[in-house]
Amino acid sequence: MPRNRPSSIEQLPADILQKLQALLRDPRVNQLDATRRINGILAEQGHDERVSKSSVNRYAVRMNEVGERMRQSRQVSEMWIAKLGTEPEGKMGRLLNEMLRTLAFELTEKVMASELSEETLPGVIEQIKNLSLTSMRLEKSLSESIKTEKEIRKAFAEEVAAETEVVAKNAGLSAEAVQTIKNKILGIAEK
Repeated sequence: MPRNRPSSIEQLPADILQKLQALLRDPRVNQLDATRRINGILAEQGHDERVSKSSVNRYAVRMNEVGERMRQSRQVSEMWIAKLGTEPEGKMGRLLNEMLRTLAFELTEKVMASELSEETLPGVIEQIKNLSLTSMRLEKSLSESIKTEKEIRKAFAEEVAAETEVVAKNAGLSAEAVQTIKNKILGIAEK
């Protein structure tokens, strides 16, 4: 069932919300202490609203769940990036596209389960759109980077082959042997 109004935590002023987040990240501070401190800050600053222990707990649980999903996503991404770092460029793009499809599927599930409200849905859709554009730009950039790297390797190999030709001829190698060496150097650059 969608929430119709923001929680008391979501209604906190941005600076106080940041203080709550810092308190919740601090392992020395329990949720009860965090609740007391935030309510103290609210009172000091003349705010009428207060946060409850249960709202702080719900917020902490939600943030921990989000943090865990981010850690898992980062681990999976690192694993695939490490594997695909040696693979052709198109595989990275396919991985990113698959991740976007998964996000879109999860979003659809949340909409069907009424976990997203009419207010939050446009923001989530905008984020997925931005991720899609970023993915497209990243793949294009990766492709251009690989193309540039190949051009640099080829130019370097051609320079090495030319210098090797001079040295080999001066060493008395036959024209056929010199050409074989040059072909090997230039063949390595094509890989």
